Amino acid sequence: MTTRQQVIAALTGPGQPYELVDEQVLGRALRVFRHAPTSLRAMYEATVSDLPFLSYQDERLSFAQAWAEASRIGHVLVHDCGIVKGDRVAISMRNYPEWLLAFTAITSIGAIAVAMNAHWQAEEMAYGLTDSGARVLFADQERLNRLTPAMPGLQVLAVRPTQPLAAGVRLLKHLTDALGPVPMPQVEISQDDPATILYTSGSTGHPKGVVSNHRNILAALLSWELDRAVGETVAGIVPAIPGDPTVEQTGTLLAVPLFHATGLLASYLGCYRYQRRMVCMYRWDAQAAAALIDAERLSSMIVPAAMSGDLVRVAQTHQYDLSTLLMLGGGGAPRAPEQVRQIAASFPNALPGTGWGMTETNAIGSGIGGQDYLDHPASSGRCSQVLQLKIIDEAGEELPAGQRGELLVRGTSVFAGYWMRPEVNAQSFIGDWFRTGDVAYLDDEGFLFIVDRIKDLIIRGGENIGCGQVEAALLLHPDVHEAAVYAVPDERMGEEVGATVYGSAALDLEALREFLAGHLARFELPRHIVRSAEPLPRTPSGKILKREIKLAALAEIDRAAATGHTAGS
Repeated sequence: MTTRQQVIAALTGPGQPYELVDEQVLGRALRVFRHAPTSLRAMYEATVSDLPFLSYQDERLSFAQAWAEASRIGHVLVHDCGIVKGDRVAISMRNYPEWLLAFTAITSIGAIAVAMNAHWQAEEMAYGLTDSGARVLFADQERLNRLTPAMPGLQVLAVRPTQPLAAGVRLLKHLTDALGPVPMPQVEISQDDPATILYTSGSTGHPKGVVSNHRNILAALLSWELDRAVGETVAGIVPAIPGDPTVEQTGTLLAVPLFHATGLLASYLGCYRYQRRMVCMYRWDAQAAAALIDAERLSSMIVPAAMSGDLVRVAQTHQYDLSTLLMLGGGGAPRAPEQVRQIAASFPNALPGTGWGMTETNAIGSGIGGQDYLDHPASSGRCSQVLQLKIIDEAGEELPAGQRGELLVRGTSVFAGYWMRPEVNAQSFIGDWFRTGDVAYLDDEGFLFIVDRIKDLIIRGGENIGCGQVEAALLLHPDVHEAAVYAVPDERMGEEVGATVYGSAALDLEALREFLAGHLARFELPRHIVRSAEPLPRTPSGKILKREIKLAALAEIDRAAATGHTAGS
């Protein structure tokens, strides 16, 4: 039987579409795809077709129509706004088609797309625009309402406004409708030209801009393709040819924000070479998502664990035909092993998949799916072929398989540094190894296991407790839908384990404590469990807002202590 390593060697060998070669790039030793497109623009142009591409409510665009619309926006940016190569152009709106078209245009004219968090308020928006030095902003009405009036040098193009425009703000549709068919303005773009700035949200201080070039992004896209080709070859599956008219076109649901690396790369940019159509949602709603999968015959979606848990619960009601769904991908945070099993059991044909990646790695790092994932439900998979992973101890020494430490990554998709933050870059890299801040280990087979964030460990009486491990145990209970675990200050032990849970009406906290005793060591058992009456708050990308939950829980624990009651009971 052909082994996985033999398949990888065959698919990446000389003359193959995914041929990998070692090169020195900007002072870094990298494994690069010899036949990768030379830029995102080259990828867009090579995949223009009449196949359906974008769908939003009643709106439909083919790949060719999307390129034509993006070309008009590119013309506006160059000839009306004076944008030149290297200028920053910001996007701040919901997942409208204009988000995608603007991004296509920006990255096709050599400018840098600044994907702004659409949930930022006025002060945060002003910071992002000023920090990036954006010359143009594409914004919808909600973002226009938050825009600081005095932003010198910033041109604003309004998308789908519902109110009269402020002075100086121009309507994008008026500008593009005035144009007939126009070509995308010609610009020379190299793989190492910067393409995007995505801002990472930190718990303290201002967010940091992650700068990625065309090579970083294309390496991530081709890495996913290679992983899929390896998996299909090992399984004996003949891969479908993109655009094959005899095979039903695949479709994916865009359910996470485009300003997030998962939405931008895995959901959106991954569609081009696969000729996969994409259906955009206005906002996340599990019932609406299931209805779209049913009506549009969608085959895949990628969402964080909290959202895939929502969809599992809808699937279990059997209200919708979800048989076309073949892959339910994940990321952002590890899934609880129980949810992995529930995905396989709740959908007729969908298998679970996930991976570990960061904004700084362009969403790749490791990946796992199908039977591998069911056999290793706590793992984030094996390392991408264009990256290297290692685990180090506090002294910086590499650790052997099975030992936990900080996860480091280097390779072709890894960004070169944060925008205008040399002091942060100096702390974030050891040579060309990026410090992820994740506690992890690699097993003997090369499977990666993310244990926790370094800053998300509870140290109880000298014992290290991973919040993720306790959350996984909580989510094993059938009545627990969401869980967040955090440290609670304790005079005697230093820190105790606290947890906030949201679940069904039948959830009983005392029964939950008894259940946990069979799944956790005594020192890992939560001393404080707070029950939430509402689903736990999440970031726009679907991650649970642990810091906000912790602050609310600590206040409740303090109130309960003052009255002699138990928090959450």
